[in-house]
Parts: sequence; structure tokens; C-alpha cells
Amino acid sequence: MHLIRLGEADLAVRSSEGLTTVELYGELDLVLVQRVRPELDVLAREAPALTVDLRHVTFCDASGLGLLVRCAQRVRERGAEWRLVCDRPMFLRLIRLAGLDEVLCPAPPSAPPGPRAADRPGGLRV
Repeated sequence: MHLIRLGEADLAVRSSEGLTTVELYGELDLVLVQRVRPELDVLAREAPALTVDLRHVTFCDASGLGLLVRCAQRVRERGAEWRLVCDRPMFLRLIRLAGLDEVLCPAPPSAPPGPRAADRPGGLRV
């Protein structure tokens, strides 16, 4: 397992046994998106299973949602496993109101990882 911290603790990455977990910190706005997008793009292309953890995020705007959608789509396009850990009612509501439930598939921290894109009913890809 290794830990990478970027900037002012904006992003922490842990990898172990084929699972990569990204913890985001602070406000997921345009400024943070621009700082963490390059690292997330690499992980979305290469990680066999990617979990993005929002438990340390205090705010999320449209650019933050866009980054999450981009990651989820790239991970699933190559058949890898995607998981979004989110336990904040405010973010869950934002995801639901934006119609992104099926794209981002937010789950509480204790939930098991979801199915890979190819394993979902109807082969639904996003």
C-alpha cells in the first residue's frame, strides 16, 4: 500500500491488492477540480478498481460533479470497478437532484463494492 498526498492535503491515494482508494479533502469546486483532475485521470485509466471517498469533502459544485462523472465513465468504459463513498445527505441529495444516481452510484462507507460495468443488468454503460 502507498499513500500519495498532493498540495494542501487535497487528495490521498491508497492502493492495496488491486483496489485504489482516493480520498478527497476540502471543497470540491473548480479550484480543487483543476488540481486533482490529472491524478484522477491517470487512476481512472489504470486502476483495476477505483473508489472515490467524499467523506472529507465539505462542499461540491457542478464542476465537482462533472469530475466525478468523468471518472466514473472512464473507469466503467474499460470494465473496471467504480465505487463512490458518500455519507453526506447534502451530497446524496445533490446527486439525486442532478439525476446522477445511476451514473455515480453513491454508497455508504460500509457497502460492498458494486458490480463492474459489464456485470450490470443489461450491460448498461455510462
